[in-house]
Amino acid sequence: MGASRHAQLVQDADTKSAQGDFARAINLYEAALDDSPRCAEIHYKLALLYDDKLNDPISALHHFKRYLALSPDGPHANEVKKSMKHDEIAALTALSGDSVIPRSEAAQLRNENLNLRKELETRAASRIAPEKSKANGASSKKNTSKKADRTYVVRPGDTLFSISRKFYKSSKHWKQILEANRKNIRDAKKLTVGETLLIP
Repeated sequence: MGASRHAQLVQDADTKSAQGDFARAINLYEAALDDSPRCAEIHYKLALLYDDKLNDPISALHHFKRYLALSPDGPHANEVKKSMKHDEIAALTALSGDSVIPRSEAAQLRNENLNLRKELETRAASRIAPEKSKANGASSKKNTSKKADRTYVVRPGDTLFSISRKFYKSSKHWKQILEANRKNIRDAKKLTVGETLLIP
């Protein structure tokens, strides 16, 4: 009897979440929680709701930690650990009011900056030689058309993090989506519902 009630609560919560009624989904998921390992998946779903839909990294961290406590080697363990690092930074940023960038991310940004400079130098050099310029133009048009093939219309509750998970099954590609849509996105934390994004 208890197992069928548990399954019904989870099913109802999944339905409410899909309908965008996140508050009701959270209530139903929490009603299905107990200390058994089967609840690890519920903690994961709760963490994703708090992280992707409600932009609440502190609550997301709690449920990610509970997931790891109940299922340290579970199917989402690696993704959970990466998400926790991101949420810890987001929580610190929210609490301090300052921008906190870890060293690894700062190094990655420096490398991207160097690569972009090299690319600019290469393009500037190619303008001198008309044949190279035409060849580069043709190949860049092909690359642009491939990237433009995939688009996504922003829905209520979407974040770059959740869109990255949707397309890449990982949240780590959110910066690529942001860069591809830099002209249209004013604030990376507040996407405009109905806006069409290019997915690289």
